Amino acid sequence: MKAAVYSRYGPPDVIHIEEVDRPIPRDNEVLVHIHAATVSAADWRMRKADPFLIRFMNGLRRPKKTIILGMEFSGTVAAIGRAVTLFAPGDKVFGGTGFQFGAHAEYVCLPEGGTLAAKPENITMEEAAGVLFGGFSALHFLRKGNIQAGQNVLIYGASGSVGTFAVQLAVHFGARVTGVCSSANMELVRSLGAAHVLDYTREDFSSAGPVYDMVFDAVGYSGFERSLRALKRGGYYVRVGGSGKLLAMLRGAFQSMWTSITGAAKVVGGVAAGSREDQLFLKGLIESGKLRTVIDRCYPLAEIAEAHRYVEAGHKKGQVIILIEPAILPSYVAAFRENTC
Repeated sequence: MKAAVYSRYGPPDVIHIEEVDRPIPRDNEVLVHIHAATVSAADWRMRKADPFLIRFMNGLRRPKKTIILGMEFSGTVAAIGRAVTLFAPGDKVFGGTGFQFGAHAEYVCLPEGGTLAAKPENITMEEAAGVLFGGFSALHFLRKGNIQAGQNVLIYGASGSVGTFAVQLAVHFGARVTGVCSSANMELVRSLGAAHVLDYTREDFSSAGPVYDMVFDAVGYSGFERSLRALKRGGYYVRVGGSGKLLAMLRGAFQSMWTSITGAAKVVGGVAAGSREDQLFLKGLIESGKLRTVIDRCYPLAEIAEAHRYVEAGHKKGQVIILIEPAILPSYVAAFRENTC
C-alpha cells in the first residue's frame, strides 16, 4: 500500500510516499481502507522533532524506524478479525490512532474497542476525518477547566483545529463565548456560536480587566500575564498549545505552580486524552446538528509535504484534509486548487 513516511527529522520535504506492507488484522482488529485523514500540529511537530524531547522517544539523531504519521481518519472497513462483532466489511467509519499515528496510508488496523465508530450519516467522509484531534482536545481541556453554564469563556485561537471545536462545545455547555482570531476569520467564529469576536491584531483581550471565568488558549500565544489579567480570581487558564521550547516549558511550569499556590488562577495543561465514549458523545452532537467540522484545504496524499508546510505556518482555519483513496482524487482537483474541499 502507499503511505507517507519519513525516516529523518527535518522540513516538510523529508515526508515522501513509499510502498509499504499492508497491515493484517489480528483476531480483535479492524482493517480500514482510509478515505481521508488530516495533518495536525502533532504531525509536523513529530516530523520536525519539536520539542526536542521527541528525540528521546523516537531516536536522538533520526527516528529509530520509518514512521507513518496521521492521527485521525475516515474510511471503509475492508476486513475484520475473527473475534470482531461490532463492525463488518463495507461499514463507513471514522476514528483515531492517537500517538500510535499511522493514518497517512491507504490502510490502518485498529482494535475493535479502540476509538472507532460508524460515521455520522449527516456529514461527509472529509468532515468525519477531521473530528477527533480537535474535538478530543477541546472536550478534554474544557472539562479540565470545569466548564459551566453561564460562564464567560474566552477562546484564543478560535479559528484553528482545536479552537473551532472549543467554541462550539463551550456554547453547547451553556457558556457565553468570546473568540479571538484574525480579522479574516471573525465571521467564521461568529457562525460557530461565539457571542463576541475580537481581532487579535487590533484589540487586546485583557484590556477590559478580569471578566472571564476561563481563558482557553488553543494555540499557545495568549500570553501568561495577559491571560491572568483577563481572568477572575480563581478562574481557569487552559493552555493547549505552546512553543515546545524547553526554556519556555520550564518557565511555564514555574508560572503555573506559583499561580496555583497563590490562588490567582488554576492553570490547566498537559496532553489531551480521548476515549470511545468521548467519540460517541461528539458523534451525537454532530448528528443533532450542534457540532461541525471546519475544513480549510484538501490535499492529495502525493502533496502531503505541501500540506505539512501550510499547517506548520500556523495560519490555517479548522482542518487540513489529506485525500488518500485514489478513486476520489479527480473530483477534488479543481476545488483543491481553490484551497477548499
